Amino acid sequence: MDTGNVLVVDDDPDFVEITRTVLQAHGFQVSTAAGGRQAVEAMRRHPPDIVILDIMMDGATDGYQVSQMMHDEPQLARVPVLMVTSIMDSPLAAQFPTNEYLPVDDYLRKPVDPGQLVERVRRLIRR
Repeated sequence: MDTGNVLVVDDDPDFVEITRTVLQAHGFQVSTAAGGRQAVEAMRRHPPDIVILDIMMDGATDGYQVSQMMHDEPQLARVPVLMVTSIMDSPLAAQFPTNEYLPVDDYLRKPVDPGQLVERVRRLIRR
């Protein structure tokens, strides 16, 4: 059962592999990118149904910059973004934009509960 194409963008290979395993077990097709530039190139070639995006990768706010670029590009503006991050528990929390300025559809804090992850991905794809 194909339930959608998910792009997981995170520089933590353990998180990527766990997320891939969980989502594939629930029927999702999963591709990955280790950073913002790689993610943008992948999305422009094949827009996913949803992007799971870490905020801290190449820089403290790399994920935010990717989500802003997606919001500004017509072919990617409708792709839902689920921000998954541990930045709220880090010394860099002050650099995190407030929700009113953040072009994402939902967010989860790491560590992520697998059931909650699957539920949020399904809900965002269905909208």
